[in-house]
Amino acid sequence: MRGERFARMHCSVARAATVVADPWTVVILRDLFLGLNRYEDLRTDLGIATNILADRLDHLVTERIVERVAYQERPTRYEYELTDAGRELYGAILTLMTWGDRHRAVAGPPLTLVHETCGGQIEARVTCSECGEELRPGEVRHAAGPGGETGPGTALVHTVLDALDSDGQLGRG
Repeated sequence: MRGERFARMHCSVARAATVVADPWTVVILRDLFLGLNRYEDLRTDLGIATNILADRLDHLVTERIVERVAYQERPTRYEYELTDAGRELYGAILTLMTWGDRHRAVAGPPLTLVHETCGGQIEARVTCSECGEELRPGEVRHAAGPGGETGPGTALVHTVLDALDSDGQLGRG
């Protein structure tokens, strides 16, 4: 089973990765967000082998990220519509795109994002849900959550959390 070891970890990053941490899955999601939601359109756009596309779409359906909606009978053909859980991945896809534009786009960004409300060209950023400030490494304190357990994939995380002082910084003694 795909990602079974990661799905058993008490780590939200590992569990989310079992759903989307595959390059084909990420670009399929990108195309779905762009409005390409028919199998043949996805295959044509991505130049992906049919068995790989079918596998990734089946996986996304199983994980309830997309759902198949019939748009034609005889033969039955489907569109792939994002579920609420799938639409919640939009920020993650935009954040990957922004990073890729900054660090991997040799000739510049292949696609720009324009905010419909204000008309401004945007870059995705992760911000605090309370104050709106951009979140940066070293400015976020990590604390144990109610679902945290020590085990495979999180064997040392508790030692880091235990070592944090009240300001969320690693103690020096």
